[in-house]
Amino acid sequence: MSILLNQVRQFARYNQWANRRLYGAAAALPAEVYHAERPSFFGSLHNTLNHVLVGDSVWFGRFIGQPTPHIEKLNQILHADFSGLRAAREMMDERIIAFADSLDDARLADTIDYANMSGARFQHPLAPLLGHFFNHQAHHRGQAHQLLSMCVPGQAPPELDLIFYLRESGL
Repeated sequence: MSILLNQVRQFARYNQWANRRLYGAAAALPAEVYHAERPSFFGSLHNTLNHVLVGDSVWFGRFIGQPTPHIEKLNQILHADFSGLRAAREMMDERIIAFADSLDDARLADTIDYANMSGARFQHPLAPLLGHFFNHQAHHRGQAHQLLSMCVPGQAPPELDLIFYLRESGL
């Protein structure tokens, strides 16, 4: 197995680990705190977590050749309630891991032809698109992490850095 393929599989599992920690912390919040408007790009912790799922759903659909026509905008609320969002997140993370495990080096080199949300067409090899996919998740998890710190002043949100995953998983 190539280093790149190993890294894709590792990031799929790290993504699940980080999301479980983030959602676990969010689950401990009162609903009014979790949904509260805060100074952030998506306006609340709930909206930010929805955006990560939107992005994952759109990109995953592109990766498997099944576009997501029900998603029309990047700030779309897929689940108005936390429990529905959490269940969808868990299902998506399982799908991401299964997809990563199904890949081989030849597939990583394949070109993906896709349309963005505005309909413009693009072609890129799968490997760098997966890099974007995992980076997008980490970027917005960072925003959610900051929002968590605003929800409970003085209480640190869970560690999400990759190094903590590596240590915990023994990799």
